Amino acid sequence: MYDDRPHLEALEKGTPQTGNRLLADVSLPAAVVHEAPLAHNLAWMQRFCESHGARLAPHGKTTMCPSLFQRQLAEGAWGITLATASQCRAAFAHGVQRLLMANQLIGEANMAIVAELIEAGADFYCVVDSVANVDQLVRYFTARDLRLQVLIELGVPGGRCGCRDTDEVMALAERIDSEQALVLAGLEGYEGVVHGNDPERAVRAYAWQLVEAAQALDKDALIESPEPLITASGSAWYDLIAEVFREARLGPQFAPVLRPGCYVVHDHGIYRQAQHEILERRPELERGLQPALEVFAQVQSLPEPGLAIVGLGKRDIGHDQLPEPLRRYREGDERRRPLPVAGWRVTKLMDQHAFVRLAEEEEEPGSANGRVRVGDIVAFGASHPCLTFDKWRRICRVDERLEVIEVMPTFF
Repeated sequence: MYDDRPHLEALEKGTPQTGNRLLADVSLPAAVVHEAPLAHNLAWMQRFCESHGARLAPHGKTTMCPSLFQRQLAEGAWGITLATASQCRAAFAHGVQRLLMANQLIGEANMAIVAELIEAGADFYCVVDSVANVDQLVRYFTARDLRLQVLIELGVPGGRCGCRDTDEVMALAERIDSEQALVLAGLEGYEGVVHGNDPERAVRAYAWQLVEAAQALDKDALIESPEPLITASGSAWYDLIAEVFREARLGPQFAPVLRPGCYVVHDHGIYRQAQHEILERRPELERGLQPALEVFAQVQSLPEPGLAIVGLGKRDIGHDQLPEPLRRYREGDERRRPLPVAGWRVTKLMDQHAFVRLAEEEEEPGSANGRVRVGDIVAFGASHPCLTFDKWRRICRVDERLEVIEVMPTFF
């Protein structure tokens, strides 16, 4: 009978199943985070926030990886942002004490999770945007004899959640102010749903609307928390939000909190383009973010000239944009010498197969680049890292020699 206990023990110890060499010992496909760009990104974003007088609460839903949460906190993050009560529970169970749930807390089962977190000592925040939700929260947390810290969400017409204007924010704040079970801790928004012919201008206008609504709450003494927050920012427009918060000179009235998540590993798609635009707006920002996440997979068939089938599919990598071939290696190559993949492109992605159209020279037997072989290992870049991380329960963190230095569990 097959005994899988050695493999389970190896995983519990945080090591690959058969060794530490990514190109020889790790079962592929595998999600891989490179340590050097990871360390750069962690320091870069922390430095950016501090230079703008803001706190960083990175969105943990991107990775749901406690090892990365702890790296972010060690670098100086104020807390971790999450999207659901279950995600908050997972983060708290792995040592995250301050949790910002940038979402409405709906449903008594989810309220029970949050109540247990508060009772266990979590510094927890969630958002509200309606009297109906406020009434639900008041009933539940009054019965539990707990006080819940909430942020009012300001949205935009046609957008996602959130009050649609400052008048709605003020009315909801007055309702919260009348309830003992809730503590109004500030204002929350998300600029990623702002659109228009001039999105940069629209995002700036939305950020100023957040500031003005927060200042109105402060003027009317509707915020009970001794340290009020104003928070926004995803991974595409964080520079504009930070600039407006700094220009507003919020001073002691509010602590600005930024919440980008994808920066930690960046990407080879939509956030690479967003970062390019940020650096065009802010050329003084040195170097910028670097992609750290890749998925390694092997060529499994060369069924016809100019076509390689790689063991990589929708179950392995995000596909709102098709993956990008980056490098190729020979399996077990101790020199770890990358071979080029210039001209390669993924044309189709199935559940567990990628159709890769090869460059013309790969069809030539005498190619100086080394003709592609079955078993070759290809590193792929992806767009939108959230949609790659959630496909994996273990991520390999590797050094510059492609040695696995940590196997990082995820908790989706």
